[in-house]
Amino acid sequence: MNDDQVDVVLPCLDEAGALPQVLAALPERYRAIVVDNGSRDGSAEVAAALGAKVVHEPRRGYGAAVHTGLEAATADVVCFADADGSLDLAELPILVGGLAGADLAVGRRVPTGPGVWPWHARAGNMLVSALLRRQGSPVHDIAPLRAVRRQALLDLGVADRAFGYPLELLIKAGRAGWRIAEFDVRYGERAKGTKSKVSGSLRGTLRAARDFGRVLSR
Repeated sequence: MNDDQVDVVLPCLDEAGALPQVLAALPERYRAIVVDNGSRDGSAEVAAALGAKVVHEPRRGYGAAVHTGLEAATADVVCFADADGSLDLAELPILVGGLAGADLAVGRRVPTGPGVWPWHARAGNMLVSALLRRQGSPVHDIAPLRAVRRQALLDLGVADRAFGYPLELLIKAGRAGWRIAEFDVRYGERAKGTKSKVSGSLRGTLRAARDFGRVLSR
């Protein structure tokens, strides 16, 4: 797989404190598309100053930001990652290389230390992943780090615009018979000054559970 032209979509909501280290870790010729989802901490300005392409999505929601970034991408291969500093974007070429024999390459998070991944979030991820495997998707994570061919993902027609987006993607990929490759990736602490939109609050956890339930019931 030729990774000379790869776009990296980074949904962003108040991640100014993380963006410098996140963007600095990008491999050469991997181009950042930061999708600002209504930040109030100057994230868009920080990203632009660091050379990233910045697009704005006023509709709040992880899926809305991801889809806007996908539409803004121009490379054949597009990667997706959280912008909070918990993932090492230097590992993206591993996933991109996996597309030589797969339709979708995803990261399986491996915590770098205790307390990195709250137990309730990890337990929920294990449960949902088990349900996915029963439906034919050979994954052990809901895949916050992904690589895929742009047009194929557009054609897949993922419709969720909230936290359910990655779950719907994996379900539809499995039903479509996509070959899915999973790779271990490091999962570390978030950058200081940032907060998880899911596990960082009870409200976020409940919203994610609601969105996952909606997708699973379809």
